[in-house]
Amino acid sequence: MNFSAAIITLLAGSAAAFAPAMPSAAVRTSSSIQQPTVMFAEPKEEEGLDLDLGEMFDMFDAADKGEDFDKAIKEVKKEK
Repeated sequence: MNFSAAIITLLAGSAAAFAPAMPSAAVRTSSSIQQPTVMFAEPKEEEGLDLDLGEMFDMFDAADKGEDFDKAIKEVKKEK
């Protein structure tokens, strides 16, 4: 009887050791953080060049030739 109680205690303890932990402090703090509403925010200006695949390859070729970036992008966008 004592042997079976020891086995059950050992199994219960080892199962609890590998159970996923629930960080209660992290859950409480994350729910109390207020985030600003972005519903009426001004849209951010997109950054980037918005190139299609052919234009990208033209830019890669210009970079391989050592051309100036601003000059190359003007030429690539002008071709369109």
